[in-house]
Amino acid sequence: MHVVIAKPLRTFARHALLACAVALPALAGPALANPTIVFDLENGKILQHQEAFKRWYPASLTKLMTAYVTFRAIAAGEVRLDSPIKVTKRSASEPPSKMGFKPGSVMRLDNALKMMLVKSANDVAMAVGENIAGSQAAFAERMNAEARRLGMTGSHFVNPNGLFSPDQYTTARDLGLLVMAIRTEFPQYAPWFSIEGLAVGKKQIPNYNLLIGRYPGADGMKTGFVCPSGFNMIGSATRDGRTLVAVVLGEKSAITRAETVARLLDHGFATPTPGWLTVAALPSYGDTTSINNLNDEICRKKPAKEQSEAPPVGDKNAAKSPYRKKLDHAPTLVAVGLGGATGPIPKAMLDASGQEYAEVPLPSWRPDLPPPPGAEPAVIGSATAAQEPAKAVN
Repeated sequence: MHVVIAKPLRTFARHALLACAVALPALAGPALANPTIVFDLENGKILQHQEAFKRWYPASLTKLMTAYVTFRAIAAGEVRLDSPIKVTKRSASEPPSKMGFKPGSVMRLDNALKMMLVKSANDVAMAVGENIAGSQAAFAERMNAEARRLGMTGSHFVNPNGLFSPDQYTTARDLGLLVMAIRTEFPQYAPWFSIEGLAVGKKQIPNYNLLIGRYPGADGMKTGFVCPSGFNMIGSATRDGRTLVAVVLGEKSAITRAETVARLLDHGFATPTPGWLTVAALPSYGDTTSINNLNDEICRKKPAKEQSEAPPVGDKNAAKSPYRKKLDHAPTLVAVGLGGATGPIPKAMLDASGQEYAEVPLPSWRPDLPPPPGAEPAVIGSATAAQEPAKAVN
């Protein structure tokens, strides 16, 4: 029997659904000021959420989309884990956090991804994007195409590393969809998100995710920071075969974001039965168009050490927190660095004849001679403006 619901009833049902969706945080625990969402990774069922559709600057959480696009490229045969990733002049000029490799340096793709995810290296992320797609703009197109395919309706990307741009934004709910795609489609890469630290020669680089090695069961995912966004974090943990994910945006410090994620995960593990709403089915609510800019609140009149992704671990004068303490064991380090790239060159870096593109600067006209026809500065500026890197604020 086919049942047709009258329009007023459908409208009432939708309003009721939205009311339940918005009311969930109050039922699940104390309200939080910033966007959050907590869900079960296996089925996507939500345990808690607030302002989940509020647009936010993702900062280095962007690198999760960069990783996802790259994983898809590997699966499509465009590139391999041992393929060379060349540092371009553009990528080498990106501001910190960075590895500082010189233009022309070459690394394996798998090492590049590990440095991008653990060190949150902006130069490496840009190099990955340029090598995979041929240019920053082309890689951003792929990022946005994947976002549309995944149903990330509140997201837009313009660069692969998360350096501030007013046109790059996302939502807590969209990040939840992205995490589910990464962890379910590409489980083979899950260990990369729980690396405790990297070894680059004699240098040791700890993971900015302070839950790794400190919170029981912590196994990922990523942190991010620029002044306009505040301190963002996605944390996951597995206990007794159950994996929960918490997304927190706009915290005031590297420590408070870790504490907030840990608190949300604690509450989630104490809630044996999640709600019936899933991340994918959560109805849109609240302000979905404006973006908060926390620059003055987070960075104005604060020292540089408080305007950094690097957490102040081991500060004896700071307030006590389990996430300020050094690890109670020697961290397990993964060795990364340059060289060792014996695989095929990424297809985007090859011309029609199969030869690698050379990074040769275009010649400029001598200023003591009149410019030739068609070389007016206005034309050059409009053609290259989109390629200029976003100004860093951290």
